[in-house]
Amino acid sequence: MAVSADEVKARLAQVSAPDGRPITETGVLSDILVSDGKVYLSITVDAAQAQAWETVRAAVERTVRATPGVTSALVALTAERKAGSGPAPAAGTSTTPVRVSGQGGHSQGGHSHAGHSHAGHSHPPQPPADPQKETRGLPGVGAIIAVASGKGGVGKSTLAANLALGLVSLGLKVGLLDADIYGPSVPRLMGLKGKPDVQGRMLEPMNSWGLKVMSIGFLVEEETPMIWRGPMVMSAISQMLKEVNWAPLDVLVVDMPPGTGDAQLTMAQQVPLAGAVIVSTPQDLALIDARRGIAMFQKVNVPVLGVVENMSYFLCPHCGTRSDVFGHGGARHEAQRLGVPFLGEVPLQMAIRETSDAGRPIVATQPDSPEARIYRDIAAAVRGALAGGRATARPAPRIVVES
Repeated sequence: MAVSADEVKARLAQVSAPDGRPITETGVLSDILVSDGKVYLSITVDAAQAQAWETVRAAVERTVRATPGVTSALVALTAERKAGSGPAPAAGTSTTPVRVSGQGGHSQGGHSHAGHSHAGHSHPPQPPADPQKETRGLPGVGAIIAVASGKGGVGKSTLAANLALGLVSLGLKVGLLDADIYGPSVPRLMGLKGKPDVQGRMLEPMNSWGLKVMSIGFLVEEETPMIWRGPMVMSAISQMLKEVNWAPLDVLVVDMPPGTGDAQLTMAQQVPLAGAVIVSTPQDLALIDARRGIAMFQKVNVPVLGVVENMSYFLCPHCGTRSDVFGHGGARHEAQRLGVPFLGEVPLQMAIRETSDAGRPIVATQPDSPEARIYRDIAAAVRGALAGGRATARPAPRIVVES
């Protein structure tokens, strides 16, 4: 029996806010997202009231889970400090964590940001957690690598998909996790539709071209906007890492969202990443953001496996003339300057775009093409870095964002 957002909201009218009003009349609830029995919502309150609202969040979670047709629920409590409500916490201290509950009922700490905090400021700082306990691997998964970029539009997802397929061509068992919650494109890239099967509390990954694949895009409609706050994004990534039957895998390739925000920090703290591949175009503007991406991974003790220059040049299919549309060689020079490996140049080619849009990635469907060979060479370099010990996973540090 399918459940609707209106049915969930009607049930939530039974839950009282701290002032006695039905929570549905307080204006603190986000839109309620329902997908195949899974319910996602958040409660946003002033930071000074966060502690009082935690019991309400727990009551909301219980009520949602008790609604007929609901198979799991994710309820996030986020707290924002209003302008003028008090000073920011002192630099070097932590704040009361956001409560984010998912299928397993676990809680997870949030991160504070300058001018916008996901936690209360009126409570004593929490002691730092042991980083060794925060960075646990996935059973049966040999190495986890992130494919990242400092900005969007550089072809990162296409690179991640073809890199994963290149690793498959080298005889490895490989998974591909689409961690780009706001813009999941892996289902289209891999030609996949439908919903993953559920075995108990674990999701079964989809399969395509020899890869195990998981994406939030399997759980929501393609045109549904993901209007989620940071804690919900972090919890969703955590669930797709730890509540999916990935094993056995030699490598899990993670297609990261662009930027250096919550998702990247979550990955660095949730699992011991073996390394990161940075994707950039040769354009100066893209290289500025690539530098930030490299610096971010270095700060959280994740080895940078190397840099790929995507859309490096264009070869006219009619006359063979080469054009450096976005410049050329900038990523190679930046890698040399920063002392990280340069993994290769991927041209701007119609065949790559056409096969990606069709859900028939070029490494799988045109393995003898020059473009596929480039991706396989990049995959071989990545495998070499993993095998050579240059990418030994290390515990992430305790991350404190100073205001």
